[in-house]
Amino acid sequence: MNIKTLSELGVVLMSKEITFPVLNVKMVDIDKVIANDYNPNKVAPPEMRLLKHSIEEDGYTQPIVTYYDKENDIYIIVDGFHRYRCAKEYFHLKKIPIVTIDKQLDNRIASTIRHNRARGTHQILDMSKIVMELTKAGWDDSTISLHLGMELDEIIKLKQVNGLKEAFSNHEFSKSWEEFESKVIKENK
Repeated sequence: MNIKTLSELGVVLMSKEITFPVLNVKMVDIDKVIANDYNPNKVAPPEMRLLKHSIEEDGYTQPIVTYYDKENDIYIIVDGFHRYRCAKEYFHLKKIPIVTIDKQLDNRIASTIRHNRARGTHQILDMSKIVMELTKAGWDDSTISLHLGMELDEIIKLKQVNGLKEAFSNHEFSKSWEEFESKVIKENK
């Protein structure tokens, strides 16, 4: 498909032409792709493990955004450095999916920052609801940990946001807990 812009689709948004580099994904030799020297984004080991797991589970769902340096015949990463690292360090891929944008360095730097910041953060209450939904669906803490890239204490804290009783309703407590709970209920009546 060679459609590159919304205007080619017959759509105009507030007189700003929106391009679709994502429609021009190509596989390139990984040795022709290099990191930029300005990206301030760092990924901690747990998130890097989660990214690796995500790619193992879902594949490469997003191409790596690059700038093509014609003079040196290389692709410089604008966004997707950590996906690139996974391809190179963990999966030892020979080729990776890329798209290119044609911008001057200052605009590429701005693009990198926009991509990083636009991903946002996960809100505690919303994440707590997700953890509870997965728990209700029968996922245990270790399964949630594996698939969401969370530490056990993080999962427990998120469960506590919705209240302890609901969070641990499927947990089997010892007899001593039942005795303690009945005693507390009697005392509070």
